[in-house]
Parts: sequence; C-alpha cells; structure tokens
Amino acid sequence: MDAKAHDGLWLLRIDDLDTPRVVKGADSQIFSTLEHFNLHWDGPVYYQSQHQSDYAAALTELEQQNLLYPCYCSRKTLSQLSHGHSEAEAVYPGYCREHLSQTQAPHAVRLKTPPKAVCFTDGIQDYVNEHLATQHGDFIVKRKDQLFAYPFAVVIDDHLQGVNHVVRGVDLLSATCKQIYVHSCLNLTVPRYLHVPVIVNPDGSKLSKQAFAPAVTQHNTSARMFHLLQLLQQQPPVDLASYPVAQQLAWAIAHWQPQRLHKVLSIPVPSENYSQIATDTLTS
Repeated sequence: MDAKAHDGLWLLRIDDLDTPRVVKGADSQIFSTLEHFNLHWDGPVYYQSQHQSDYAAALTELEQQNLLYPCYCSRKTLSQLSHGHSEAEAVYPGYCREHLSQTQAPHAVRLKTPPKAVCFTDGIQDYVNEHLATQHGDFIVKRKDQLFAYPFAVVIDDHLQGVNHVVRGVDLLSATCKQIYVHSCLNLTVPRYLHVPVIVNPDGSKLSKQAFAPAVTQHNTSARMFHLLQLLQQQPPVDLASYPVAQQLAWAIAHWQPQRLHKVLSIPVPSENYSQIATDTLTS
C-alpha cells in the first residue's frame, strides 16, 4: 500500500541467507500465496544467497577502514559478560576488541561502534535516537559459522536493489540505527524508514511461526484482506468485505493513511478472531 500509494515499486526479496535453515520449495509457496492475494511484485526476485560476494566485498571495505575485529567469545562468555541480561538486551562490552588474540580458532566478526548517537525520524514511530556504543556495543556482521549477519546483509541488499523506502515491522526498529551506521561506514544512501506495528496473539506474543501461529492459507482471501485492513486501522467501508482482493487493494492504496498507526507498537488479534484463523487453517 505504501509503495503503490507513492507510485513506487514493490520488490520481492527471499531471505535465504541462513542456508542450513532453507526449506526446499518454500519460495514457490511464497510466490503462490502472494499471487492469490493479488500482491504482485515488481522486477525479478532477489535471492540473498546469490550475493555472498557482494557481502564479502563490503566486509573487505570495512576491514580496510580498520573497523572490524575477530570475536572469539563463546555463548557462555557472552552470558557472563552480559551479567545475566538476555541476548536481546545484552550490550557487548568490547572484550575481544581490548584483548586481541592471535589464535586461528573459529570466530565472529564485529563492527566497532563509535561513542556517538545515531538518529532518524520514522514514518510512524517518530524520532529515534540511540547511542550505539552504550545501547548496542560492537555488533556482529559475520557469524562464527561464517554466515553473514542478516542486519548487515540487508544494508547491502537495499543498496543493490535501489531501495529508498523501507516499510517493515516495529520489531526491527532496534536494528535500524545500527544499519544506518553501516550505511554511513560504506558511504551508502540511507533509505527512509516506516515501522508498522506487529500483530500479537491474545497473550501478547508476536504472531509468528516461532510462536506456532498458523500459516496464512489461500482460502477466504477477501475476508482475510478486509480483516487486515481493519487491523491496520484503515477503516474500510463494510461493503468492501465482499469485494475481490484486487478491488480491496485498489481501495486501500487510494486511501492509505499510515498516520492512523502513529506510535502504535502492536495490534492485538481478538481471541475469537485468532480462533477462527486457526480453525480455518486446520479445516482447509
């Protein structure tokens, strides 16, 4: 809706960077589902797995600027250094930055963060200001298993695809300042950002496969699209519920008002709706 409301392109990227977890045929299922909901992407499909050399080149550029160092910390060491904080809350204290090792053991690669703030204005969540060194610490750009870190890779992806406007869930808001910093290190143009609220279960957890939420099906597409427009607070007229998905999307693009989601972080699904979604999925 946001892309088309601005006469822009809506691009499709397959995040298959974590190759050991790739499920064969999953991309075909994604294509089919999108097409059933009349969500047609512009241009060729972009696969992260086909751009390893681009990520490596960007890493080399950061290394030449003396911005990288190897990190040999184990999970146990990281837990001790974080003083009991969860992995998501932990701030890396720079242990390996201060204790450089000559060992050739497997290691992650971290990007040095400067003692200054990074800020931006989000299209929905307003002004965001974070001090990278104290709120995040030096963060990983290449994992110990030699896979490039997703938050680093997407910066390169956005550049290669010419992305100038990123619309995504607010659960990724915490990664944005780090990505803006990577953009600046590589002298890349920073896109605009708009972080929409995430849909949550009745218990407050994010509606996702990690929480065993049922997958969307290709049935009742009009009813599902209408429900989503309601959840996004777009106030669709009642009679739109019976329209084909293509007409629903045309209405949504013409009437898209993201300001209705101003500073909203989550959208709860009423328990009766969630139960119906699960029932629809199981019976189909």
